[in-house]
Amino acid sequence: MFALNFNKTTMPIFYGKVALIDFLNSVKTKNSTVGFIPTMGALHQGHLSLMQQSLAANDYTVVSIFVNPTQFNNLEDLEKYPRTLDQDTQKIAQLNDTIIVYAPSVDDIYEGKVLSQDFDFDGLENQMEGKFRPGHFNGVGTIVKRLFEIVTPTNAYFGEKDFQQLQIIKKMVQKNNLDVNVIGCPIYRAPNGLAMSSRNERLTEQQKEESAFIYKTLTDAKEKFQTDSPKSVTEWVEESFAKNPTFELEYFQIADEATLTPCITKNKEKKYRAFIAVFINNIRLIDTISLN
Repeated sequence: MFALNFNKTTMPIFYGKVALIDFLNSVKTKNSTVGFIPTMGALHQGHLSLMQQSLAANDYTVVSIFVNPTQFNNLEDLEKYPRTLDQDTQKIAQLNDTIIVYAPSVDDIYEGKVLSQDFDFDGLENQMEGKFRPGHFNGVGTIVKRLFEIVTPTNAYFGEKDFQQLQIIKKMVQKNNLDVNVIGCPIYRAPNGLAMSSRNERLTEQQKEESAFIYKTLTDAKEKFQTDSPKSVTEWVEESFAKNPTFELEYFQIADEATLTPCITKNKEKKYRAFIAVFINNIRLIDTISLN
């Protein structure tokens, strides 16, 4: 189903994949490029920055808005995830009303079988988020693969806040021989350093200010990593959060960017990144920073 006409004053919004595919086939030429930003809605400036990158580099830009049930291992988290389609489409239209929006139903995506496909991500899925969210990355792989098959984008844009997810999507594209260029984009942060996330909508203003502690700790850890051992830096971060009653630290890990395996001893030839997940009032926040 198609909601609006595609012209200079109205933005096209599709609720069904058949109509979206037909429309894209009708406007694309042989050499057209399509940029794609998959989202779960509750759009913020970070999402809009991905759209701006796509608009600058492609003939057409598609944004999907879909809260994907198969990547939630916590039913309460799925139920509480913000759903703000009207506000989201207004934000997109204000940015650029030629962006094509795909806002499918669960049935349009899963056709009555809400199940994850099983993927082999060469062990990337067993680290960090994978340890604490069983089945999460099979759900991510399932929805992203299906969206890629529907939209058939030239380029797809993902924020580096979910760096493990980014690496897993690149692996999924490689292993399934999908013809799409996956582009990682820098984290968009609030002025106090808090990484922009849809989950931030659930934070009070005071909690948002207190959450600056996460990025501050990461930047201090980066500085310490230049001279200290990974073990020493990890212990320092764990002690810092233990002293701060506002947060519950789920994990902090220094890992090889390519394999996501924990860094035990530093190797000058490798790139390392710090990953963190914390709870503030039962709201789970993640962040990451490049260390070298």
